[in-house]
Amino acid sequence: MKYTQTTLDKLEAIPEQSGYVLRYERGTFQSGYCILEARKVVVLNKFLQIEGRINTLLDLIPQLEINTEVLTDDSKKLYLNIISKLEIEENGSN
Repeated sequence: MKYTQTTLDKLEAIPEQSGYVLRYERGTFQSGYCILEARKVVVLNKFLQIEGRINTLLDLIPQLEINTEVLTDDSKKLYLNIISKLEIEENGSN
């Protein structure tokens, strides 16, 4: 995956289309993000560069409750790609 603003925009669209609010703010995040489940708010470390933001979103997206029915075709394809890569990694480590 390329570390570009376009890739970041595509990744940010997945949770946003499922009703999550993404915010970039200051904080002491061990993992680079914080999830407020009840409010569907995700707070990401604003000091991360594009590569860090992309990697954080790749770690974060599988943990969220994403409704694939509301995703655009491009977002759905990217989401399913992320999930399938995660499953392959998990099966490889077991």
